[in-house]
Amino acid sequence: MPVAIRSAALNDVPAILAIEQRALGAAHWTAEQYYKLVGSGVVLVAEETGRLCGFICAKAAAGEWEIENVVVAAGVLRRGIANELLRNLIQRAAGETASAILLEVRESNLPARRLYEKHGFREVGRRRLYYRDPMEDAILYALRFDR
Repeated sequence: MPVAIRSAALNDVPAILAIEQRALGAAHWTAEQYYKLVGSGVVLVAEETGRLCGFICAKAAAGEWEIENVVVAAGVLRRGIANELLRNLIQRAAGETASAILLEVRESNLPARRLYEKHGFREVGRRRLYYRDPMEDAILYALRFDR
């Protein structure tokens, strides 16, 4: 069954939290943080057979978007869901005349890094020992739009 991508609604936050809390490598936020982001930012969710199976969230400021979190439920990994979420986010940012999309990712997260590079993101920097548990560098990526 194909995955449907749509904008998140406030009533999606409990399902978003449930997926995020089961993903050890994800950034972990409070329900209040997700409610605020759904209300003011860009949060897209992936649904399969009526159930939430992944999400991507970003903040937009001064023409630049920053991806804050991308999480896919463990039971549906490696099925292209993160790819579809990212593709939809890029389309939305381009449609809203963003100048760039920025993100950081754990250096060791090679599947995510390959996904971003596949979509045209380029490595632009590094934050030494940015992540904890375990301590690890963050690799900074940017996708710039020609305007």
